[in-house]
Amino acid sequence: MSHNSFGHLFRVTTWGESHGPAIGCVVDGCPPGIALTEADIQPWLDRRKPGGSRFVTQRRESDTVRILSGVFDDGAGPVTTGTPIALEIQNEDARSKDYGEIARAYRPGHADYVYQAKYGVRDHRGGGRSSARETACRVAAGAVARKVLGEAVRIRAGIVQIGPHRIAPDALDFDVVDDNALFAASADVVPAWEAYLDAVRKAGSSIGAVVALEVTGVPVGWGAPVYGKLDAELAAALMSINAAKGVEIGAGFDAAELSGEANADEMRLGEDGQPVFLSNHAGGVLGGISTGQPVTARVAFKPTSSILTPRRTITRDGEEMEILTKGRHDPCVALRAVPVVEAMAACVLADAMLRHRGQVG
Repeated sequence: MSHNSFGHLFRVTTWGESHGPAIGCVVDGCPPGIALTEADIQPWLDRRKPGGSRFVTQRRESDTVRILSGVFDDGAGPVTTGTPIALEIQNEDARSKDYGEIARAYRPGHADYVYQAKYGVRDHRGGGRSSARETACRVAAGAVARKVLGEAVRIRAGIVQIGPHRIAPDALDFDVVDDNALFAASADVVPAWEAYLDAVRKAGSSIGAVVALEVTGVPVGWGAPVYGKLDAELAAALMSINAAKGVEIGAGFDAAELSGEANADEMRLGEDGQPVFLSNHAGGVLGGISTGQPVTARVAFKPTSSILTPRRTITRDGEEMEILTKGRHDPCVALRAVPVVEAMAACVLADAMLRHRGQVG
């Protein structure tokens, strides 16, 4: 299976399966001399790990990360050496028996059929390589990317819509995302959203959601025209997340309803003589290059395909049947996707920073 890596100078390769002994990643291209320990990575993994609330899968994984290479303590504390950083996370609570009944059946909405058709073999235990368990590796890599970017670049994401329930754009508050179990970007919606998601969960169903991303501190100049556009690479990275079905940058699809006058981000000179944008419909990127404004995006996630409602499907043997998916699953997969969205943005931006530095010094 190819295409397990992404990035250019800051390059990430993930490995492992949902029910294998471990998962992990290799981060190549991290500059030397950056302080890095497991304690810098673990808090980000703790945000994503399962079992944190009744609204996510109850699979019990500590997601404890171990640095295997690429870091050395020369007496002043562990720092990166510039060599590949290998990170490992043990799988501790896989229950493969939950998937025995679907070993030969294709679950609707999952990658079962296409994996079998393409490779002639598939790991049916939790989806194997196609499982969202793989995203823990991305979060670990994103923690390294954040160290490369430094504290000046602040990456935040949160749930802004669950099913038909939306947060108004002027009511977003990313500061409260970690204060509620739903990763909601508004404290006001949490009680109603919890009641709604409880009903979905108890019905054995699932629901989709939208995650909003905001990155501040990105200077002007990152990204490249034509085939290295920052927004294109960010969109590709976000679309690669499990269950992502749509990405928009800035105003996104709403821009189709705007006039040229309304959409263009007008400019004035600030007190320091530098440009000041009067709006940010472009989402912080023009011509594929960052403008210095916040980089903004939204990602739409489909409902979790594993549900308890019987669905029609077929088997590898050509039989028609009905299937319901047992096991432990998220009623809204987008909740735990919030730290994954942040991590993918971090990796893309760290890569863009290094490429910018490599080209223009």
